[in-house]
Amino acid sequence: MAFPDNFLWGGSVAAHQLEGAWDVDGRGPSVSDVLTGGSVDVPRRITVPLEEGASYPNHEGIDFYHTYPEDVALFAELGFKCFRTSISWSRIFPRGDEEEPCEAGLAFYDRLFDELLSHGIEPVVTLSHFEMPLALAEEYGGWIDRRCVDFFVRYAETCFRRYRGKVRWWITFNEINNQANTGKDLYGWVNSGMRLSEYENPRKAMYQAAHHEFVASALATARAHEIDPELKVGCMIAMIPYYPYSCDPDDAMVALEGMHQRYYFSDVQCRGYYPSYAVREWERDGTAPAMEPGDEEALRAGTADFCSFSYYMSMAEKAEPGELFVRRGSGDEHTVRNPYVKTSDWGWNIDPVGLRYSLVSLWERYQLPLFVAENGLGAYDELLPDKTCDDSYRIEYLREHIREMERAISVDGVDLIGYTPWGCIDVVSFTTGELRKRYGFIYVDVNDDGSGTRERYRKKSFAWYKRVIETNGAEL
Repeated sequence: MAFPDNFLWGGSVAAHQLEGAWDVDGRGPSVSDVLTGGSVDVPRRITVPLEEGASYPNHEGIDFYHTYPEDVALFAELGFKCFRTSISWSRIFPRGDEEEPCEAGLAFYDRLFDELLSHGIEPVVTLSHFEMPLALAEEYGGWIDRRCVDFFVRYAETCFRRYRGKVRWWITFNEINNQANTGKDLYGWVNSGMRLSEYENPRKAMYQAAHHEFVASALATARAHEIDPELKVGCMIAMIPYYPYSCDPDDAMVALEGMHQRYYFSDVQCRGYYPSYAVREWERDGTAPAMEPGDEEALRAGTADFCSFSYYMSMAEKAEPGELFVRRGSGDEHTVRNPYVKTSDWGWNIDPVGLRYSLVSLWERYQLPLFVAENGLGAYDELLPDKTCDDSYRIEYLREHIREMERAISVDGVDLIGYTPWGCIDVVSFTTGELRKRYGFIYVDVNDDGSGTRERYRKKSFAWYKRVIETNGAEL
């Protein structure tokens, strides 16, 4: 058997994409609550204040705030060993800068974690998954303000203490490296509460915000270990490997240099210091972040216990792209179409081997336990009149990715501790704000126009994934 007996099979979601109840029980608005709905062709917009008549799908989500007992029962039927979700920061500190937390928010997660544990499901919890309190973004300017370090550490310590004995696995920031794409305000907004296009030097602003997040993450990690040495606190990046388009040495170097944008964030959090390639860039471009005495020591003292990541696709890089150039959300000016892989309905490359490539690359780079925190296929799923949904294409996608994980473990010796496919129950898509871009094993009968019964139905992939977990990956 390739997968260890204690392997954490489960599923992954985020609070802002499924909970709904955006303004109840004292919760304050978050940066995701001011994002309009969109589509593959219409980008989401940041609107402060809210616009009358605009669609804000995160406000309702799938109403998990009220339906979690029934949904957790379905996760238990699937046989989940763990469930990766996030805490909505603004449920605990509605503005983010309060001295005392909101008890109603804390109590909700007590109930959720208790429900999970009663079914033998271990919570894996992200502290900041695109859910920074809106007040910190609007009144402080987001993470470019040093004061956010203290606000986050207070929030993190509150959670570590409150849920001690209930939550062992923690992740500080979700896909913290997305903001390296400074050309799209969406990423800087949800990562750091900043519209990077408003800065004279967006890259310098991004590095400054990221430095504050690194320090906050390191201080929080060290504090977690003081509170309970058994706690495991990890980092999390979006891993989209760049391949050279050809064996042209220039293509190879462009791909290698492009990977610096992927690795920069995990390099700091896993190694505890800034990589030399970043320092050289700062010197060339005048983008070095301001640091305070003790920051570098804090980074060394608060390195991650494990490295988690999302993997959805790979990309190809060409030194001279010419007419082959195509900009996808996380690509750059050298990104080109890869003729060797298929694409999803949303234009994302489908590349199972890239997951093994990512696992091996990260394992050899850090020698830390790895956790595949997100992986999945967004598709147009059809609920038939008999309330069934044949998503065989999703089964095939996940089957091939799990096979590559198995090879990474058995052939390459990677220490892989868990796998939580994204959107195990249908949720609002982050990138497009759509509900019709479905990922789950569980179909939620709600549509982008608000219609639907909100009933839950098992897709064909439900029974398949249940068997995968029952056999610990032996039957795919």
